[in-house]
Amino acid sequence: MEVITIESKAFKEILNRLDKISRYVKEHSEADHEGWVDTHDVCSYLKVSVRTLQRLRTQKLLNYSIIRGKTFYKLSEIQRMLDENLIKSNPQDFQELLNNYYKNAK
Repeated sequence: MEVITIESKAFKEILNRLDKISRYVKEHSEADHEGWVDTHDVCSYLKVSVRTLQRLRTQKLLNYSIIRGKTFYKLSEIQRMLDENLIKSNPQDFQELLNNYYKNAK
């Protein structure tokens, strides 16, 4: 094993830069709504049925991904659905979905 030594000041500067990078990544990932949520979360928070999501997928109105048999949607795609009135939901419901996502993502 090789041991590398550096000055305390240099080490603290490295840690400081890593913290800045971490904050930057977190701020920009949350603002873009690029996380993924599953069908269960979408249905329970937005109060829509599984069949409604299936219909939107079949009509190619909703983009999705299937991973190991489970369907996932991007948060930005859910926002687009709401903006285009493809489903009717309270804006607070979407905010709760976001809050739940960010709570579990951390």
